[in-house]
Amino acid sequence: MRIGVCPGSFDPVSNGHLDIFLRSSKMFDLVIAAVFHNPNKKPLFTMEERVDMLTLATQGIPNIKVDSFSGLLNDYVRRQNSTFIVRGLRALSDFEYEFQRALLIKKIDPDMETIFMMTSSDYSFISSSGIKELARFGGPITGLVPACLEEKIVKRIREKS
Repeated sequence: MRIGVCPGSFDPVSNGHLDIFLRSSKMFDLVIAAVFHNPNKKPLFTMEERVDMLTLATQGIPNIKVDSFSGLLNDYVRRQNSTFIVRGLRALSDFEYEFQRALLIKKIDPDMETIFMMTSSDYSFISSSGIKELARFGGPITGLVPACLEEKIVKRIREKS
C-alpha cells in the first residue's frame, strides 16, 4: 500500500490544502493529513479543533485519514509505514524553504522521499496567515476555506482580535 503523508499546521485549513489532498489521493492508496504541533507557533485553533475541522472538510475524499503528531516528521512517517511526504507549493519562496527541509530529512533518513506538488493557480495566493488577516479586518474568506468551516473560522478569528 502506498501511503502519502501531508503534514502541516492547517491553522486554518484552506481550499489550497484541500486541492493538494484531493490530487494526492489519486497518487496514493492512502493520504494522511497530519496536523503537526509546531512549538514555534501560537495556533488559532487547538490541535483537536484542527483535526476535527480537517476531518469535516475532507469527508468527500474516501482514501484520506486525518491524524496529528509532534516530533520529527520522518519518525512519524515511518510509524505510518510510509516513506513519502507530500508538500504543497504556492510560490518559489515555498520551494526554497521546503527544499531545504526535504534535504535535511533526506540526510537523516535516506529512504524518505519528499514530493512537491504545485497548488492549482486558483489557490496559489491563499495562505492561512492571509486568511486570518483578511477575516480579522472583516474581509470575506468565502472560496478560500471550506464552506463547512467558514463560519467557525471567522468567529474564532474575530474572538481573538
